[in-house]
Amino acid sequence: MIGMSTILSIRRRCADGDSVAEIAREEGVSEPTVRKYRDMEDFSPQPAKRRKARASKLDPYKATIDSWLVEDRKRRAKQRHTATRIFDRLAAECGYDGGYTTVQKYVKEKKSQLKSANGQFLKLEWAPGEAQVDFGVCDFRVLGVVREVHYLVVTFPFSNVSLAQCFWGETSECVCEGLKAVFEFCGGVPLRLVFDNATGVGRRVGERVSAADTFERFAAHYGFEFAFCNPASGNEKGAVENAVGAIRRNLFVPMPRVDSLRAYNKRLLGKCMARAGKPHYLKGEPESRLFAEDAAAMAGLPAKPFRAARVAAAKTDKYGDAVIDGRHRYPLGPERGQRRVIVELGAFEASFYEPDGSPIATFERAYGDAPTRASDPVSQLALLCRKPGGWRNSAVRASIPESLSRAMDAMGKADRGAMLRMMRDVSSSSGFDATVHAMAALSGGGVPSAADVALSAACIAGGRGSISYDDAPDLGIYDAAFSKEA
Repeated sequence: MIGMSTILSIRRRCADGDSVAEIAREEGVSEPTVRKYRDMEDFSPQPAKRRKARASKLDPYKATIDSWLVEDRKRRAKQRHTATRIFDRLAAECGYDGGYTTVQKYVKEKKSQLKSANGQFLKLEWAPGEAQVDFGVCDFRVLGVVREVHYLVVTFPFSNVSLAQCFWGETSECVCEGLKAVFEFCGGVPLRLVFDNATGVGRRVGERVSAADTFERFAAHYGFEFAFCNPASGNEKGAVENAVGAIRRNLFVPMPRVDSLRAYNKRLLGKCMARAGKPHYLKGEPESRLFAEDAAAMAGLPAKPFRAARVAAAKTDKYGDAVIDGRHRYPLGPERGQRRVIVELGAFEASFYEPDGSPIATFERAYGDAPTRASDPVSQLALLCRKPGGWRNSAVRASIPESLSRAMDAMGKADRGAMLRMMRDVSSSSGFDATVHAMAALSGGGVPSAADVALSAACIAGGRGSISYDDAPDLGIYDAAFSKEA
């Protein structure tokens, strides 16, 4: 199977009108292969994936080779690494015991990529149908809880119109989901997109450009060109840099209060377009009128929408939990303990499948540094803080230690509300399990201090637990220190 970069090149050249025979000859593939990818309508990743080819002995050393070749760009042409010299250094300095031909093939390919990338330049004059993309960060109040939100901004410099979508992270899945929503709202696909070097779809390091597999599939599916800015070169995407701040000031102040980020995204595009009635800062015409030229220059949408998700393999632990990103647990049942499953990670959902592609379960996707478990009642906890009358029959009450539930049952409405809000806020940083165990240990005498709960929960989450001392503390020293006789 050929790589996605070759498929992307085939799609672009077909769109430019190159003949099938010419493309096949220059890309090194057969004519049926060119026709296959020219006519393919759906490049979405599939849940059931074939086993990858056996890894090459050279794989662990490729990053080292790349660094040598990138450094060579600063040297005289006659004082750069040859494939033979790289092979000798790998064997002598890095312990490589593979063959020379493998090294030679990789070095030739990598030098070709670097040479091609070195000839690319970023246009600073923007034609209709071209766009810049970047992320901003702000706070939303979601079900009563203040949470950090990452918003994707797509700006069309020709018209100065900017469209935004909100997510919990900046992964390639979030970028693709946001771009898909913008494309469908515009009724077309921009001809070219320029990204900040820090977005989740890829980056540019020196002269080397790399992109995530999900994003390359997305670009092949919709047929647009893309590029990344040079590092520390904000002037190359000045329009979207300004738009990120303008959208935050005009649409996210005061802080939005929402129940669902996905539902809010559907309204957000209309709010963005409502700002397009003002005159263009240079051209004087209304931005909405210039945006019509942007839309007219865009390519048509493909027949099928792209499924913006990343497909990967995962293995459950002995309890049947699949752990994603090292801290987010998704329970698939004890009967699936220590088994291989396929996970499809979207911007908002995580779906799990058997190796043959049959579905297992779908969960809301978790983000952030705090450990989570999909069965934790954290989402209901936020709603319960707004409607504490549902305490008695809530999943939160059923899932906490009995000592804590009894203590909260005996509290008045105000104290119980304070406990619920404390549970909600501390869970966001230390996780639900650590928080309720800390509260159970500290709530014997009423409502504990929020600072004490936060510290105890952080210790539990970090595996440190409580601190015990051999001798009881002697508080008499404080009496002496503060007495008048001292």
